[in-house]
Amino acid sequence: MRPCACPPLLRRHRYLPAGRVLLLALPWALLSAAPLSACPARCECVPQVRSVLCQRRRLTALPEGIPTETRVLELSRNRLRCLTAGELSAFPLLEELDLSENALAGLEPGAFGGLPQLRALRLRGNQLRLLPAGLFAGLANLTLLDLSENRLVVLLDDTFLGLRRLQALGLGDNDLVYISRRAFAGLAALRELTLERCNLTALSAESLARLPALEALRLRHLAVPALDEDNFRRLPALRTLEIDDWPFLEEVPPGGFRGLNLTWLSVTNANLSAVPSPALRPLAHLACLNLSFNPIRTIPGGAFRDLPRLRELHLAGALLASVEPRALFGLRQIRLLNLSANFLPTLEEAAFHSVNSLETLRLDRNPLVCDCRLLWVLQRRKTLDFDGQLPTCSSPPGIPGDALRALPDAVLFEFFTCQRPRIRERRLQRVTALEGQPVSFLCRAEGQPPPEVRWVSPQHRLIPARGGAGARVSVLPGGTLEIRHAQPQDSGTYICVASNAGGNDTYFASLAVKGAEGNRSALLAAGLDGADFNESSAGGGNGTQVVLKFTLDLKTILVSTAMGCIMFLGVVLFCFLLLFVWSRGRGQHKNHFSVEYSFRKADGPSSAAGQGGARKFNMKMI
Repeated sequence: MRPCACPPLLRRHRYLPAGRVLLLALPWALLSAAPLSACPARCECVPQVRSVLCQRRRLTALPEGIPTETRVLELSRNRLRCLTAGELSAFPLLEELDLSENALAGLEPGAFGGLPQLRALRLRGNQLRLLPAGLFAGLANLTLLDLSENRLVVLLDDTFLGLRRLQALGLGDNDLVYISRRAFAGLAALRELTLERCNLTALSAESLARLPALEALRLRHLAVPALDEDNFRRLPALRTLEIDDWPFLEEVPPGGFRGLNLTWLSVTNANLSAVPSPALRPLAHLACLNLSFNPIRTIPGGAFRDLPRLRELHLAGALLASVEPRALFGLRQIRLLNLSANFLPTLEEAAFHSVNSLETLRLDRNPLVCDCRLLWVLQRRKTLDFDGQLPTCSSPPGIPGDALRALPDAVLFEFFTCQRPRIRERRLQRVTALEGQPVSFLCRAEGQPPPEVRWVSPQHRLIPARGGAGARVSVLPGGTLEIRHAQPQDSGTYICVASNAGGNDTYFASLAVKGAEGNRSALLAAGLDGADFNESSAGGGNGTQVVLKFTLDLKTILVSTAMGCIMFLGVVLFCFLLLFVWSRGRGQHKNHFSVEYSFRKADGPSSAAGQGGARKFNMKMI
């Protein structure tokens, strides 16, 4: 796959095969029907385009009989050794001249004089060591000049003076050791410059500043050890920058691309060990970035967050072993991602700002672990373009290598699974330490894929992993929290979080640090003097002096709390049930009732008559 399509101007003209050089003159041929008056005996002529083709004729001098109206003259792959002043002035209509792969060792000033219509001049593959001043005088219409594969050592001031319309200049494969500050003076229209396989050890910002219209700069196979912040600052029109095969380039300074408005950047086959995020920050219009074949081991989170218009990212053939979550955050328009030929075990969806814009993905030649982290790739395998290189699984053993191609959708979730993390040691650690003592907490977890262990401080801040030499609190690679010199402000509850794509697990540890003034009283309360304390609390070979108290483990606390809550809720529920029954029964009873009273017979008839018989009265219940 081609890394970032950006058609170079010089490359189109430089490698045109013999017989096709006449294409540049074709429009002129259509305007003129006058045929060539004659043709040299050892050459071939095309009258329709006024071209004379004399390549591979073992010529040691210009052949006789070249028509004066010739527009294309092909003299490549001969044995020409020099050109004298005015030797080509007999061909004033000449537009294209090819002298490539001869034995030219010297060119006299004025050798190309009298050629006002010349547009393309090829001098590639000769023995030129020095370009004399005034060599290109009078070539005001020249747009292409190829000086590659010569033996040029220096470029002096005003070497190209007078080439005000030159657009493409090739200087690759020379012995250049020095470019003067005014070497490119007068090249106001130059759009493309190629410097490759030279002996340059530094770039001159002064010389490049003479190219205000430069759009494409290609610097290949150079021994330049470093870039300066002002190397490219005075190139406002630059859009394409290629830096390839700089084995001594280890970093790009933060201001290395400041002032540029690049859309295409390639820094390949160098010695960069990290993504140059600070240097990329000013390139808001960058559309294609190629950092392939650099020893970059990881892509950190937010590495490309300042490149919102990036569409293609190439990091092939590096040493990538991990792409952290949110590593591609900010790439809202990413279309192509090439991470082939690395050491990546996986690529999680959490690394992207959004995978909806992704069209082409290269993950081939990576030792991929096919688990739930790659499900997003499987679910899009019919819509993503893998450029003919489908990723393969290296593990687990139960999944075939061509699982992405062979497995049907119905069984994807059966094979591509993850095991939730589980912290091995669940006992609650409560540590009491004296000020200035080292303290450590263990937190080992298992899961598939292997979980990442992080610690959260009592102030709810994430503790950095692998702290520097001066870091007092850090997390070691095995997940152990290390506090080198405990301070009273370190007291509190620390939380260990083990997480992977399958979930997470947490664990708590408590630390109490006593100040210096309370150290002696703590020792006396324990019935120990200073020497006894050191002997009883020294922690192994590392000298850790801590007092460990394991009273209740976390499981006991949780079970006791749950039983208490259940009993409390049961009592509350029973009370509410009694209230409900009582409230329901209250509306079915009457508060008043009638009582009928009759006198007994012993009272006699007279009494009954005197009382008026039976009596009735009402009573109220309280």
